[in-house]
Amino acid sequence: MMCGSCSNENAFKLMYFKYMDKVRGGIPPNDEAMKSCLDNLSPGTPRLSVLSFHGGFHGRTPGALACTHSKSIHKIDVPLYDWPVADFPRYKYPLEENTQENTAEDKRCLDKVEEILERQTKNSNPCVGIIVEPIQAEGGDHHGSANFFQGLQDICKKHDIVYLVDEVQTGGGPTGKMWAHEYFNLRDAPDIVTFSKKMLTGGLYHKPDLRPNNAYQIFNTWVGDPSKLILLDSVLKTIRQDKLLETTLKAGDVLLSGLRRLENQFPSLLHSARGIGTFCAVDADTSARRDQILAKLRTEGVHCGGCGETAIRIRPALIFETKHANIFIESLEKVLKTF
Repeated sequence: MMCGSCSNENAFKLMYFKYMDKVRGGIPPNDEAMKSCLDNLSPGTPRLSVLSFHGGFHGRTPGALACTHSKSIHKIDVPLYDWPVADFPRYKYPLEENTQENTAEDKRCLDKVEEILERQTKNSNPCVGIIVEPIQAEGGDHHGSANFFQGLQDICKKHDIVYLVDEVQTGGGPTGKMWAHEYFNLRDAPDIVTFSKKMLTGGLYHKPDLRPNNAYQIFNTWVGDPSKLILLDSVLKTIRQDKLLETTLKAGDVLLSGLRRLENQFPSLLHSARGIGTFCAVDADTSARRDQILAKLRTEGVHCGGCGETAIRIRPALIFETKHANIFIESLEKVLKTF
């Protein structure tokens, strides 16, 4: 596989295969199913769905795009599956000062997920799984609590559906752990974890019960592109030998504390500083202001991006150290003083 979209599309296939194998009681598809699927008709082409979240981004191919809800320009004019969408938590910051409100937000979102799953089953379009990012990166760096992700896993187990964690953006070390879902203290590993980008190739980890029963149900021309694995092996060795995850955690502490200092210093310009490791963000007061800040940062030699409506997202490499974090904060402070 090549990209995050490929990873998620193949993960969806594993979801479908498992669900339909359960429906058939482990019996192979009959002749009618094998013939009808060639024309995209039932029973060989079943009516199934995948639950995703508002603000999520999972790719640009049809299935992944159907689960993407971050920017209209990604989806306009493209016919897509009519799949259900739930609310992802929107927290109040600082987290420690808004515990009660954020706990209630978790419950509201989890209750909505339960409601949607029951509705989909009733409407004969059952959900075979849930796809979720540990941090909604493209959608605006929205975080979910450990309680929220544990609750999602419990719901998946209750309904016997697949729990897919999309680590295309968060995987590979920027949070200070190889996988961001490690922070959630899940009772069991996710059923599927997808990855790409920093991992140099697209792919997925999955539990043994999701392995397809037949050859060629999952396949690509390059057979997984094994040459990329040689490169990835060197990257992983470097991460371990140079202790880059530890470096990321230290730099992230400096970065986040600096962002919090600046939002207190410039409360009319910045708010909601948040992050894990160097996977950090802070919101500007308006979209226009965010864009102005990013433009001015570039004149200071700092390349930084935006996400969501007003978020400034920081995405440095794993070699980003505390000294670099200090440079970034100094540059951002200089820019903020111009407003």
